[in-house]
Amino acid sequence: MRCPFCGFIEDKVIDSRPTDENTAIRRRRECSNCTRRFTTYEKVESLPIMVVKKDKTCQIFDRQKLMNGLMRACEKRPVSVEDLEKLVNGIESQVCNSLKREVTSNELGEMVILKLKELDEVAYVRFASVYRQFKDINTFMDELRKIIRDK
Repeated sequence: MRCPFCGFIEDKVIDSRPTDENTAIRRRRECSNCTRRFTTYEKVESLPIMVVKKDKTCQIFDRQKLMNGLMRACEKRPVSVEDLEKLVNGIESQVCNSLKREVTSNELGEMVILKLKELDEVAYVRFASVYRQFKDINTFMDELRKIIRDK
C-alpha cells in the first residue's frame, strides 16, 4: 500500500477489524518511512451474475424476484419461508459456483424446477405452468402424468 503522505510503498498493519456491517476489513497502517498513520478498507470484489432472458436482454440476477415467484407458486401450500430461503440460497450458490458471469433464464428455471419438484409437487406444477408457458390443458395433463409416472 502506498503511503498517502510521502508515497513510500512499505508499511505495517497496526490494527485490523471488521466494519460495522461486516462487509469490509478496516486496517490501520503506519508508513515505514514517515511513520504517519492512515486507514485502508479491504472488501471482496463481487461481480454481478447476469441473467440472459429469452429475448436476449440481460438483467442482474435478483434473488428477491426469484423468491417472489416461488412464494406465489407455494401460496397456500405447506412450504415454509425457511425452505424457500434454502432453495433460493442453493440456486444462488449453484450459479455463483459455476464461475459463469451469465446464466440463461432457461438454465435458471430448470434449476428451480428440479429443486421445487423435491420440495412440493403442487408448487412445482404451478411454477412449471408459468415457466414453461403451458398452452392448454393437455400440456398441463402431460406434466401431471410425468409426475405420477416418476413416483
